[in-house]
Amino acid sequence: MPNKRPRGPQPGWRPHRETLRVLGAVDDVVDRYRDHLPLSVRQLFYVLLGDGVVDKTEQDYKRLCEYLAMARRAGRIAWTVIRDDTQIAVAAPTAYTGPGDFWDQVDAAAATYRLDRQAGQPVVLELWCETAGMVPQLARIGAGYGIGCFSGGGFDGLTGKHDAAVRAGTRTVPTRVLHVGDRDPSGEHMFTALAEDVRAFAASEGAVVEFERVAVTEEQVRTYRLPTAPAKASDHRSFTGTTTQAEALAPDVLAAIVHARIHAHRDPEIGRQVLGRERIERDRIRHELR
Repeated sequence: MPNKRPRGPQPGWRPHRETLRVLGAVDDVVDRYRDHLPLSVRQLFYVLLGDGVVDKTEQDYKRLCEYLAMARRAGRIAWTVIRDDTQIAVAAPTAYTGPGDFWDQVDAAAATYRLDRQAGQPVVLELWCETAGMVPQLARIGAGYGIGCFSGGGFDGLTGKHDAAVRAGTRTVPTRVLHVGDRDPSGEHMFTALAEDVRAFAASEGAVVEFERVAVTEEQVRTYRLPTAPAKASDHRSFTGTTTQAEALAPDVLAAIVHARIHAHRDPEIGRQVLGRERIERDRIRHELR
């Protein structure tokens, strides 16, 4: 039997009144957090939950997913606004239409010339998050500091753990991972497994990797009154407290938390010196190209 679910664009979609009510609330959230786009579906859900638009049920979450999918297919919500919680990684080869296109790209690269903005700092920072949907927001935060952002891995991401240790092995200072993940049995044990495995691999490379849990913490659950739920009865791993997903932190709150932890490990004077040198070298490169 053919699958009757919508496929491709749906320009003729006519949403019902309840759907319009929820999508109107989504529009308000998008305007509120425009500086933090794209938002993941779960982040939207938790903001709407805090606004009293939806209830914390699996049914309401699935319904929101359906509304958002159709709104995107219909062109009502821009594709750039929402990041899927699971995103397909894309790798495409570089190509040019001709020499003119190549030199335009060279000029653009010169205009955005950057040094390693972590050079000279006491530790090299990396941002890790449990959910791929949060990567664009965290990557945007880290970009200004020259900090890379990585996602996924979980219990089985052996390659990612080994790669992290190899990266650390190329550095002359310790590496510190700032981690954002769910506060639940899976998230807590995932963080522990990641830290233990990466540290063991790093030791074999003669490197030091430190892990810091940036979010979500028990203190943040209380401070921001995040929505919680009991741990699943089927999950028997050791865990104390109630569960909270990282997406429950409002995007601006999460950004402020991450910025604060980055600043705690940065030497501002070293950062200013690197930026000054970067400007001088960028101007020299652009002058030589002209």
